[in-house]
Amino acid sequence: MDRLESSREMINPLTITKSEARDHQDHECFDDNSLTELLASLPKEKGWSSPHLYLYNGFWCPPAHLPGIISANRHFEAQDTDIILATLPKSGTTWLKALVFAITRRQHYALSQHPLLTSNPHDLVPFLHNSIKSSGCRIVHLCRNPHDTFISGWHFFKKARPDDLGPLSLEEAFDMYCRGVFGYGPFWDHLLGYWKESLERPDKVLFLKYEDLKRDTLVHVKRLAAFMGVPFSAEEEREGLIKEISRLCSFSNLKELEVNKTGRSTPFVENKAFFRRGEVGDSVNHLTPEMVELLNKVIEEKLGGSALTFKTGF
Repeated sequence: MDRLESSREMINPLTITKSEARDHQDHECFDDNSLTELLASLPKEKGWSSPHLYLYNGFWCPPAHLPGIISANRHFEAQDTDIILATLPKSGTTWLKALVFAITRRQHYALSQHPLLTSNPHDLVPFLHNSIKSSGCRIVHLCRNPHDTFISGWHFFKKARPDDLGPLSLEEAFDMYCRGVFGYGPFWDHLLGYWKESLERPDKVLFLKYEDLKRDTLVHVKRLAAFMGVPFSAEEEREGLIKEISRLCSFSNLKELEVNKTGRSTPFVENKAFFRRGEVGDSVNHLTPEMVELLNKVIEEKLGGSALTFKTGF
């Protein structure tokens, strides 16, 4: 993959499959026995879409992803020309992938024949992680208010959850979320890490908020392009290219594409599961006042004093 014209997506920590991990391990073999031994040594909690999540290096990870995480930590070396996308699950990952791909590849494809019209964004921007902090690569982090992230995650993982695990109630999932047991959580550690880096290295880490991107899409698409080193020219702006790319990558447009109604980019869930509502404040329709109060207390306790705030529908 060409480093200058492609991006490698990171969720903290890395998510790639076990088979993909083996391709990156050279002569080191992380076999089933090694994985079993590792899992036996780690704290675990009930999982959202797998039997358990395991606490590895401070983050809750599905067991199938651990070989990839370890392999990437050992072998992946970020290059200065890399663009790394970082999100918690259900925080706008699909949208961000589409925008970044469309912006960085806009010289290669006509919008009328764009790969996004026939391919899911997850097929165009693969998942990848660690040497990142010491490199000069750019990191784009997209966060979403924790209330909506939880509700979106609960709906998504209900679809991805195997039948033999039984249902995951809203109340049980909420308890897990507030205790930090969520894919690549605790959410507060994930968010604070990127937030602090964006304050210390604003030229290398761009911290975007889902709610701001929804409210002022054109402004933030232009900002995103400039940060990635591919700013829109005055001619492109006059021709309305920013607006056209924003429309191409919009939730409503992607949701109605045939590939996202019937296709499958991951083995455990159909593409349509990535497109539910995409609205700001939808959590108000699901959370009780008591739940809102408790989650607000968690946010204040964990993020208070950081100046990181969120817009919600409450």
